[in-house]
Amino acid sequence: MTNTPMSWAVVALLIAAAAVIVIVAMAASRRRARLRSVELKERFWPEYDRAVEEFGTPARAEHELATRARRVDHIRFRDLSPTDRARFTSSWSRLQLQFVDDPAAAVVGANELIKEVMRARGYSTDDFEQRVADLSVDHAGVVQHYRAARALADSSRNGEVHTEELRQAVVHYRALFADLLQEPASPAQLREIHA
Repeated sequence: MTNTPMSWAVVALLIAAAAVIVIVAMAASRRRARLRSVELKERFWPEYDRAVEEFGTPARAEHELATRARRVDHIRFRDLSPTDRARFTSSWSRLQLQFVDDPAAAVVGANELIKEVMRARGYSTDDFEQRVADLSVDHAGVVQHYRAARALADSSRNGEVHTEELRQAVVHYRALFADLLQEPASPAQLREIHA
């Protein structure tokens, strides 16, 4: 085969075409990554920033949040029946009354009630960090209340908090409790909310 100007032109054209394909593929990849970032920010909003802080980079945080979402997508959640909803609401009312006489016991009871509601909905309740990670997917707006309540409850067990801080723990638990009692949104509704 002789190297003619025509064959060099074909080689140059093939190299240019390959370069264009690589550039287009890279641009599409960057666009998908940006869209994924936007979707995760919208879905996890306050939790997204916390994850970036915790994991050090947006890429690591996004990997963690996407992993959480995939895990939660495989959980078979259940709607609460009106009977369950009424029973849990009644239990919450009793906890609020108990707070007057025994604030620390009411805080412990609130934590147990949250776990009971989560179990009824289909969440795993074995490990606090896993509960928080799972809740962050569909309850990102209130999961920080769960962390705050847990921190105050832990301090209470060590005798480091006062009645006002215990009241704050109950308020934090109440925010999550109310959110968990709501009718769960379908994936389609969640996409509409975040669109």
